[in-house]
This record gives sequence, C-alpha cells and structure tokens, in this order.
Amino acid sequence: MKNIKNRKKVAKKVRATIKRSGESKIRLTIHKTLKNTYAQLIKEKDGADVTLAAISTLCDAFKKEAKNDFGSNVEAAKLVGKLIAGKAKDLGIDKVAFDRSGFRFHGRVKAIADSAKENGLII
Repeated sequence: MKNIKNRKKVAKKVRATIKRSGESKIRLTIHKTLKNTYAQLIKEKDGADVTLAAISTLCDAFKKEAKNDFGSNVEAAKLVGKLIAGKAKDLGIDKVAFDRSGFRFHGRVKAIADSAKENGLII
C-alpha cells in the first residue's frame, strides 16, 4: 500500500512539472499493470482532461499486430508505443509531454517512450 501512495505522490509531481513547463498541453500518459500496458494522449481543456486517443494491449489494433498474447512484456510495450505514435500522427500531433505516472523510467515505460520517439513523436 505504501508503494502505491508513493507512486501517486511522484505522479502528482511529474504532472505539476509538465504544467509548469507550459511547452505542450498534450501529454502521453502511460499506465501498467502486471498483465497489461496502457497509453493515452490527454489534453487539458478548461481545467478538465480530455482523452484524444488511447491504446492498450487489450484493444483490437494491438491484437492484430501482436505476435503473441502477452501484454506485460517489453515487446508489447514497444508495439503500444508504435501504435500511439501512429494515432498521434493521424490527429496531427507531433509534440507531447511524457507522463510516466510515477513509474520508474525503465523496462516497459522506457520501451513505450523509445518506440514513440522512433515512430515520429517528439517527447
């Protein structure tokens, strides 16, 4: 329980830093569980957050391109990063702020960020 509270505290700090920077109001937010990986493009509008696009290891677009059914490995995270970058390009978005939601920047989190960068997103 203590770890979850600490992660949420770090997540608030990361989001506050993104708001203070003021460079990009669109953020690429990730979330991971033991079984799945999620990525969203979120825009702050009038004080509320609006989801522009979302990809996870549970969605049909992922399942069409995935080689296996595992959603909790680095290869799956790379594919999620590729797909969210594609959706961002379709929406005309090329620059986002990376919100790691309090997770450490390694493993699946790093794989999503690197894959999104390789596929044209500026983070």
